[in-house]
Amino acid sequence: MIAIIEIDEYIAGFPAEIKEKLAVIRSLIFDIVPQVSERISWGMPSYYLNGKTLFHFAGFKKHIGFYPTAEGIMAFKEKLTDYKTAKGTVQFPLNKPLPLDLIREIIIYRVATQL
Repeated sequence: MIAIIEIDEYIAGFPAEIKEKLAVIRSLIFDIVPQVSERISWGMPSYYLNGKTLFHFAGFKKHIGFYPTAEGIMAFKEKLTDYKTAKGTVQFPLNKPLPLDLIREIIIYRVATQL
């Protein structure tokens, strides 16, 4: 239960708009992968399946960072053109709705590639 408390505290530490988006991502993760384990790693909520890293997410002043690994970014490169990306991360600006369908696709992809 420690991880849940830590992640609840992590999310609670943000302003309402950011807190809501982080909670939505977290809920989406558990809807898709109920058996996932979570803990704070590298200072952010991190998700694992069968001991392997799936992804992380984090709140920032102007965006939500989603870290599906370099493989996850490359697999969705064409669908991520509207967002700032780097080797293993994508930034979802706070002034736009979260692309929940895209996040769902990335989560499903990461799970499938880890089995």
